[in-house]
Amino acid sequence: MMTIKDYVEGLFKGIPESQEKENIKQEIILNLEEKVQDLVDSGKAEEDAVNKAIVDFGDIDEIKADLMKASGVKPGKEKRKTNHLNNLLFSVWGSLLIIGLLAFINLYFYPEVIWFVIPTFAVLWWPLAMFFVWLNHRKK
Repeated sequence: MMTIKDYVEGLFKGIPESQEKENIKQEIILNLEEKVQDLVDSGKAEEDAVNKAIVDFGDIDEIKADLMKASGVKPGKEKRKTNHLNNLLFSVWGSLLIIGLLAFINLYFYPEVIWFVIPTFAVLWWPLAMFFVWLNHRKK
């Protein structure tokens, strides 16, 4: 059943390769396939049985944390780095859009007074704060 194998592969994505990981994956696949077969034998359609087995299976956060610890990687560290970098990039683009909008409003409606510079300083605190958060987490 390809759907179950794909599901299990997705669960273990991002965990370093090891023999223990492969053993656990194979055990989970076998258990899910047995559950699907039991559900099919009891009268469920195969697709419904696969979906029910996957939903009933739950999460494997504890198993993933143990595998990450065994491989010497702190769980979720890479995800946090990526998340902080994404937050930094989002804040930069968001600030540029806000400053651009302020400049447009200022120059279109009030060209004789340049006032958009003042709120620009307030808007720039957002990416500056995100930059320092990113630097702080990058060092860890």
